[in-house]
Amino acid sequence: MSVFSLADRRALVTGANTGIGQAIALSLAAQGARVTCAGRRACTDTVEQITAAGGSAEELILDLADPMAARDLFDGEEYSILINNAGIIRRAESLDFTESDWDDVMDVNLKALFFTAQAFARACLTRPAPAPGESRGAIVNIASLLSFQGGIRVPSYTAAKHGVAGVTKILANEWAAQGLNVNAIAPGYIATNNTEALRNDPDRNRAILERIPAGHWGAPEDIGGTAAFLCSPAARYIHGAIINVDGGWLAR
Repeated sequence: MSVFSLADRRALVTGANTGIGQAIALSLAAQGARVTCAGRRACTDTVEQITAAGGSAEELILDLADPMAARDLFDGEEYSILINNAGIIRRAESLDFTESDWDDVMDVNLKALFFTAQAFARACLTRPAPAPGESRGAIVNIASLLSFQGGIRVPSYTAAKHGVAGVTKILANEWAAQGLNVNAIAPGYIATNNTEALRNDPDRNRAILERIPAGHWGAPEDIGGTAAFLCSPAARYIHGAIINVDGGWLAR
């Protein structure tokens, strides 16, 4: 069996209806995983793409505006992969930022991420202990360049994504010895619906491209492939890493 295979594995991907989440779901399915595509809106298109390619998928409505929405989701199920991708953003000057915008972002991007990971781990860690060097399961959190940088006009998003990096490390510290891999991906500038306005702004687009050593925007599939790798046996000794998939942005 290939060390990159995810055959016979069951995965949950949050925010799988479009963009990076959709690409991750497609990549996991392409490696043989059965994928539950979860989102606050229907993930019909993602499921149809997976099944058309011969993969296995189902959709699940899951609104992580309630940070505890997934608390019972893993009970009695055989999930061994969790992708915490769901997230929102609010933009305003820090002087004008509201409490509700702060709380909304922190609830989805950090609190829900932690408690979904907790529920997943509780289910995984009830299973028999694996052989040394083997894995019970894998969690991949989606961080951001703003896990390392400050950004502008996105204070709660920046705080949450810094938190994602920290939570990834503490969960890895606690669960690595029990056979559970916890890592994160920090995407750079990826061509999705969320970045369309930036790409359509000639000045902003040019400034971004001038900073990226690779010279072009990333594709959602770039994140999908990295996620599939981190969930595979090939990554079984990777714990607590935040992997930048940014065309070299942070190296500049």
